[in-house]
Amino acid sequence: MESKTISSSPDVLSGTPVFKGTRVPFQTLLEYLEGGESIDSFLEGFPTVTREQVIAFLEEAKERMFDSNRTCPNSRLRF
Repeated sequence: MESKTISSSPDVLSGTPVFKGTRVPFQTLLEYLEGGESIDSFLEGFPTVTREQVIAFLEEAKERMFDSNRTCPNSRLRF
């Protein structure tokens, strides 16, 4: 798995996707946010990750979500 902000290598955490240049899994950020924590709280706990990396990851995730909705017009988000 390669992206602008995430990398995965068998040599780093057995291939778990992490923020590039760190050993911090991106899943950890998602768990912080799901738990109601702030980005600032995450960054305090993981100083090797930069705010720019977090924002870039969230932007990339947003783009992928919108791209997948465009390619699958029958899949609609329902609330």
